[in-house]
Amino acid sequence: MTKANELISMVESLPVDIKTKLIDKLLNSLHPSQKEIDELWAKEVERRVEEIKTGKVKTIPGEEVFKEIQERFSK
Repeated sequence: MTKANELISMVESLPVDIKTKLIDKLLNSLHPSQKEIDELWAKEVERRVEEIKTGKVKTIPGEEVFKEIQERFSK
C-alpha cells in the first residue's frame, strides 16, 4: 500500500468533526484566505445590510428573480 493510500485509509476512519476540520485546512492550504480581501468583503456585506435596513435598496424575492431569468432565457 502506498503512503497516500495509507493516509486516505486513516482519514476515512476519523470522526466526522475531525474530517471537517481536516477538509477546511486542506482547502485553505490550496486557497489561502487573504485577510485584506476578507476584511473588504465584510465591510461590503455590512454596507449592503445597512442599505436594506434603511430602505435605500429594495430586495426582490428569489422566486421573482428566477422567474424573470427563466422567461428571459427561454425565448
